[in-house]
Amino acid sequence: MKKMSDMIAGIDLGTTNSEIAAFVNGKVEVLGPEADRMLPSCVGLSPAGALLVGREARHQQLLYPHLTIRSIKRKMGSTEAVKVGDKEFTPQEISSLILRRMVEWAQDELHQPIGKAVITVPAYFSDAQRNATREAGELAGLEVVRILNEPTAASLAYGFGDAAHHTALVYDLGGGTFDVSIVSVEGDVTEVLASHGNNQLGGDDFDNLLLARLEREFQSQYGIDLEHGHPVARARLWWAAEEAKKKLSFEPYVRVREEALVSENGKPLNLDVELSRLEYEEMVRPLIESTLDSVSLALSDARKGPSDIDAILLVGGSTRTPLIYRRLQELTGLAPRQDVHPDLCVALGAGVLASRLAGHDVERVLVDVSPFSFGPSYLGERGGFPYSHCYHPIILSQHPVAGHSHGKLRNRPSVSNLRANCHLSGRGRRCAQESPGG
Repeated sequence: MKKMSDMIAGIDLGTTNSEIAAFVNGKVEVLGPEADRMLPSCVGLSPAGALLVGREARHQQLLYPHLTIRSIKRKMGSTEAVKVGDKEFTPQEISSLILRRMVEWAQDELHQPIGKAVITVPAYFSDAQRNATREAGELAGLEVVRILNEPTAASLAYGFGDAAHHTALVYDLGGGTFDVSIVSVEGDVTEVLASHGNNQLGGDDFDNLLLARLEREFQSQYGIDLEHGHPVARARLWWAAEEAKKKLSFEPYVRVREEALVSENGKPLNLDVELSRLEYEEMVRPLIESTLDSVSLALSDARKGPSDIDAILLVGGSTRTPLIYRRLQELTGLAPRQDVHPDLCVALGAGVLASRLAGHDVERVLVDVSPFSFGPSYLGERGGFPYSHCYHPIILSQHPVAGHSHGKLRNRPSVSNLRANCHLSGRGRRCAQESPGG
């Protein structure tokens, strides 16, 4: 029997919401005290200086936007510090607070400590972003036993109920990132054939387009630009834009009413505007079409065509946008599956892998791929001149992560050199300096 300290959790560290799953009563479950089992990925400080994580931080954003941080996932891997009041934090530190709160949720429910975790990341996260995620886990007191690609995790959560071979397209559009993976599933073996995506595209961008629409409407009525000097009013509109987006996924029209956004000469200025789903879909169509470009690239890398796909799996809350469903159906002729909760399936899949690593009998074998090429820089020639940043891939893009070496022995400037510095680069660029180092 496994010791209590050997409990391993699966964590979806999301841009908008985060979730944690573990093996409970013979199956993998998403845990948490909230009704939806989702922790808003928000961190803040109250005016009195108390730390707020999750829903409390999100609720205070309207009144104290300068004391609240959201969507920190988009800054992971950067050296940019974020300011909360008069304090500065790294993205890893903010993420660690979210991770710590989720672990507390799970420990309260399981009545045992959790010291290890599988944490998911977008398939197109760079090495620096992955390392930052691992560091966040360590800051939260976790041993991060595996970093797992989100579409891969989602494919583990979905099931086909038979041992036949299936080729699935996993379309993952979350709050801040987009990934698509082509996945082969046969019995208990899940193999990722190819991945593509954009780690700076997600539902936040949809919100921002609606926010800009509301700001233009307010400015046209009152001549006031809310982007400058009105942080509280702008935070209220951002919240209204997000709620409008959610409603337009299910309703043809939505009315946005915000009273007393600002006051001018003692007079409150209100906003009252109706938005249609048609108008909203035209706003976001260019972004959605860009995701379909990634779908085409992933299919090409996997050497598959739309007719080879026999299932489309939707992941992430932003996939509720009806235009996404329609465009994927037009592209493949298939109706996308929605039988697993799009907000929870990544955490469930992470929980499946975590449970297997902990020794539980959860029948899944996983073969993942590297979304980028990786290899060392070396001293060679470029344009006929010696150049110390030449790059040669040894792990090719879309190759299984436990793949074969494709390296070659390179000439060295002197046989007397007994030491070498090795710098790994990614993304398959010809110059190592153009690639994110590992």
